[in-house]
Amino acid sequence: MYTSMNRSAANAYRQVGVQSVVDGASPHTLIQLLFDALEASLNAAKGAMQRGEIEEKGRQIGKSVRILEEGLKASLNMEQGGEISQNLVSLYDYCITQITLANLRNDVALLETAQNLLTPVAQGWREMGQTV
Repeated sequence: MYTSMNRSAANAYRQVGVQSVVDGASPHTLIQLLFDALEASLNAAKGAMQRGEIEEKGRQIGKSVRILEEGLKASLNMEQGGEISQNLVSLYDYCITQITLANLRNDVALLETAQNLLTPVAQGWREMGQTV
């Protein structure tokens, strides 16, 4: 089907496509991309957990935690954001804890708890982008 060369070319194309989107994106769009990636990663982790795919579950949970920690949390401006930024830090930390416990306990409900808390924030961000 795919040769290793074709696979390499496909991966390179995918990377260029992603990099092109990122290079031309506004800061607002970059955060939206992080929320989209987080949602996809949490859904993939949940599916892997339900199927008993331990390695994939771990990979997706690690990705979710990195997006929260290194992407969303790291992008907050604590000076300008004040109380809202501090509340988001607390929310992201709580969700990281829930996601980590979900991994340790193999508990889909804990993943869903994090998703249920993050979805309104992502939706608000999405809606804010439509009005700006």
